[in-house]
Amino acid sequence: MDQREPAPRITLEAFRRLCAQELPFLQVFSAEIEAIGHGWARARLPASGQMLRPGGTIAGPAQMALADFVMYAAVLGAVGEVPLAVTTQLSINFLHRPKGALVAECRLIKLGKRLAVGEVRLEDETGTLVSHVTATYSIPPER
Repeated sequence: MDQREPAPRITLEAFRRLCAQELPFLQVFSAEIEAIGHGWARARLPASGQMLRPGGTIAGPAQMALADFVMYAAVLGAVGEVPLAVTTQLSINFLHRPKGALVAECRLIKLGKRLAVGEVRLEDETGTLVSHVTATYSIPPER
């Protein structure tokens, strides 16, 4: 973590606990959050199981889910435990056929009171950029 970067507003452990308690659909999704910072996150998705398509590569919908998952982590890293933050837009460009597991890294580009905009890069085991994503999250007002 850069010395000028604020501390994350949610810990890795708290994020994992939130996912286990509030996001049961993640049980079929084998992605794992590796790191969370203030406005950034990194996750990994193995190339196995139900995420594969014919040809043995990670399917496009799984790549989109991975990007959305890591974006959620980056948003919560910046705003804290706000389970009702939701995706309002996600655009993906599939650039190369992935070879093996994927690593997704997200950085928020802009964080406002109600919206967060981020960029996600998905790279395969060879370090090749396989997909590029931009996404916007809606952050609910404090009640």
